[in-house]
Amino acid sequence: MGQRGNPETKNKTISVLVADSTPLTGHLIADALRRDRGLTVNDASGTSVVTEVLRLQPEITILSENLESSPGRGLAVLKELRVAAPQTRTIMLLDGSERDSVVGAFRSGARGVFSRNDPLKMLGKCVRRVYEGQLWVSSPQFQFLLEALSDAPTTRLVDTKGANLLSKREEDVVRWLAEGLTNSEIARELEISENTVKNYVFRIFNKLGVSSRVEVVIYASSQRPQT
Repeated sequence: MGQRGNPETKNKTISVLVADSTPLTGHLIADALRRDRGLTVNDASGTSVVTEVLRLQPEITILSENLESSPGRGLAVLKELRVAAPQTRTIMLLDGSERDSVVGAFRSGARGVFSRNDPLKMLGKCVRRVYEGQLWVSSPQFQFLLEALSDAPTTRLVDTKGANLLSKREEDVVRWLAEGLTNSEIARELEISENTVKNYVFRIFNKLGVSSRVEVVIYASSQRPQT
């Protein structure tokens, strides 16, 4: 979802690691990104992605959902990276934009999804947005996340130890955020003032370490068990 770029990052050189399903396509993507002088690009296609991330410490990793001739292997690698290298932000490279692939990528910890059907020239912009701490997700893809949450309406968010992050009332607010309701609509549903809803939303942002309603929904979606 588009936000304007941060001018402070335009002159920053961003380190990027590409790990595609085949060395040939990985080289092509890496070469295309190298045309952007603001990016320093390495290619890990055909090698151990986790090992290369730990060695190179890239700020952004572009990871194919299919690795080592194994469909979905990239999702497992992404989960490993969340533990082994939490400092790198990952963009999942998808063969298409199917609902299960998009939801699975964000649930596994991706900060953006990029389809092979998208113009390759947009990948550099995607890298910069994710580097700036934003999310890269189209409106149709975000709708998939909303649908995934609506399939399981209870919204209990926990930390790594399983402890609740939010109060019961804050969880209620997240559930309605996931339904796409505005603050005034949430206020009517919960029979509280709109200002109280705003305060709840502000506290939710602080507790989850996010800065937008989109990120709240994606955070909630990432904790859903995959079916």
